[in-house]
Amino acid sequence: MPDEQTGGAFAEEEAADTLSDLRALAADSAFEARTYLTTITDIASGANPAAALPLGLLALSQVLVMGARLGAIEDIVPEDRFEVDPGPDVELDPLRESLTNLLEGLDEYADVVDPVTEPELTTGSIANDLTVVASALAHGLRHHDEGRILEALWWWQFSYLSDWGERAASALRVLQALLAHVRLDADADAVSEAEFDALHP
Repeated sequence: MPDEQTGGAFAEEEAADTLSDLRALAADSAFEARTYLTTITDIASGANPAAALPLGLLALSQVLVMGARLGAIEDIVPEDRFEVDPGPDVELDPLRESLTNLLEGLDEYADVVDPVTEPELTTGSIANDLTVVASALAHGLRHHDEGRILEALWWWQFSYLSDWGERAASALRVLQALLAHVRLDADADAVSEAEFDALHP
């Protein structure tokens, strides 16, 4: 039967392993958050509008995997019982406006308030959804970059479950539907001509 000293050492080792796992998760999450922000900023620049739908779809899919990891583990409890104020959030209105302009005619979509408790129809906005996700990820990154690893994870997990996860999932479905229409609703003759031209340069 292990003595108290052995049991205490085991508990310390287990706590150290848990902290190491959380640090690794935080590093992976920070990488995914930065990748998302970079991709969405590139899309909003309008430099390659033809790639907006597929790149948006890819960015949301990847960041939702990050959110799913956070949602699947037990609640993260930061060391402090209050959120340290990291200062004013990054101004993202220009990003939202650029995305709205880029997605003109495609931005608004039919949505539901809550598919479980409030299935009433409402209107969603892809530009707003993408910006909401960006805002939440950027806020967590500020905690992460200032060394508050647990607080960053807590924020990303909490905001995923309460806000940005839902917005990202809604936008993902709409972007997938838009991309499907673009790819599958094309005129058959135009597709055949394009394929012929590609095979016979």
